[in-house]
Amino acid sequence: MGDRKDAGQRPHTVVMVLLDEAQTLDVIGPLDVFAAANDNGARYRLCTASPGGREVRTTSGVRLAPDLALESLSGPIDTLLVPGRTDWRAALRDTRLLNGIAQLSQTPRRIASVCSGAFYLAAIGLLDGRRAATHWALVDDLAREFPKVKVDRDAIFVRDGNVATSAGVTAGIDLALSLVEEDFGPAVARATAKYLVVFMARPGGQSQFSVRMDSPPPRNPVVRTILDAVTADPGGDHTRDTLAARAGVSVRHLTRLFRTELGTTATRFVARTRVEAATGLLEAGTDTLEVVARRSGFGSEETMRRAFKRELGIAPSAYRARYRTTYVRECQARPDHEGAL
Repeated sequence: MGDRKDAGQRPHTVVMVLLDEAQTLDVIGPLDVFAAANDNGARYRLCTASPGGREVRTTSGVRLAPDLALESLSGPIDTLLVPGRTDWRAALRDTRLLNGIAQLSQTPRRIASVCSGAFYLAAIGLLDGRRAATHWALVDDLAREFPKVKVDRDAIFVRDGNVATSAGVTAGIDLALSLVEEDFGPAVARATAKYLVVFMARPGGQSQFSVRMDSPPPRNPVVRTILDAVTADPGGDHTRDTLAARAGVSVRHLTRLFRTELGTTATRFVARTRVEAATGLLEAGTDTLEVVARRSGFGSEETMRRAFKRELGIAPSAYRARYRTTYVRECQARPDHEGAL
């Protein structure tokens, strides 16, 4: 995709598409990465463009004025970046936007999207047969709307050929850093990440931010009963035998019901629910890992560690260090703190 030698000889042109109702960080995050990279040895020329060259308004109310109209872009484009917007269905009905992206997509050396921007690339056929990522809340929509796309449900970002797609919001920063590394090497990318106070390579996948994805509502009352019981008390006794006996069915029938209704097993559902419960305890409390493991139903720290590695790709101790709330850290730093205001 990239060519470091070529990128070092002339500025690498990055064009960010602007559109109404985009999330501000989807746009500003990647642009700030490239701008910071310029202060650390890179050579990027940044440009913004919108359909008709009109000002846009992001979800946070920030107004962004483009450099020029999407239709008037000319000259070599090295990277075309497409953010998403809240109502991706409405955006897919915007033929002017899609035609503009389709026309521009024929010339850049690479094309990248952030969050629901993947829907626009899919709509013009760029993701057919390719692996792609989007925000965890939209993976089912992307897979259903565009069955030719190989949706990676957990990836922070995916690069397939000269097309890159990322998950939502801050994931655009991760993607941009990887592009900087490709263009100007790891030293520049590392210095940029350090300046921005972010991970150069974030540990884990999207599942660490939404442990249990939304599943289709189960139609079978047996499955609904079990889901309610496990969710209400993740630390309870939820072995397969216990769940089956509670529901009045055989273990085999229980397994078949879960496969049919949820596409998983009861054991896996219990494990993921317990991981979800444990992440909450790790983020907001100061209990030891052994206590967290016991309270969330794992029984032992080692069992919890294996579940975390399997589900999130990260150990409980590392999760706590990276994702616990600033409130807890402040309380620890201030022993005289008497509680929330």
